[in-house]
Amino acid sequence: MIGALILAAGESSRMGRDKALLDYRGRTFLASVLASLREAGLDRVVVVLGHHAEEIRDAVELGEAAVVVNRDYRLGQTSSLQAGLRELDDPEVEAVVLCLVDHPAVSVATVKKLMTAFRETNAPAVIPTYKGRHGHPILIGRSLFDKLLSLDWGQGAATVIRAHRESTEFVEVEDESILVDVDSPEDYRRLTRDDESPSG
Repeated sequence: MIGALILAAGESSRMGRDKALLDYRGRTFLASVLASLREAGLDRVVVVLGHHAEEIRDAVELGEAAVVVNRDYRLGQTSSLQAGLRELDDPEVEAVVLCLVDHPAVSVATVKKLMTAFRETNAPAVIPTYKGRHGHPILIGRSLFDKLLSLDWGQGAATVIRAHRESTEFVEVEDESILVDVDSPEDYRRLTRDDESPSG
């Protein structure tokens, strides 16, 4: 089984409001990511909340997704990743698709492509690329879970991924949105402007 993990615990300090609740195509960012994962066939989904956890939980229909509230979210993204992985600590979970809530536009086809690549290669990590640039979400195999769980909170997941670069599977996708993370009001304006344009 491949599960999914959505990290949505941060304070969104640069944005100035909760990114999980920003609107994208009539849905919140968090609901958009959830919908894509479900459409891709991922039923075991964990959402990690932290800052304004109750407000987000009340505002978004999370369905059957499990919710973990990371009380230590101020310690950084690694603490949220570890909280989510602990929730997915099940021998049946072979890998997780790791999603960031500030990437709301990633396509269902991209998620499916990551899953297919993992099933074909059993690589420790599968990373999408667009025109040679790496993006999100990424898929992480169970073989890396313990290493990620043993990280200090000051270390990022990239520390573990880089150590396994030679065996990582890089998958080229036709989905520029893997590169689009929304950290600031200007990023958000660009996302919505591009989405409204005739070519968007």
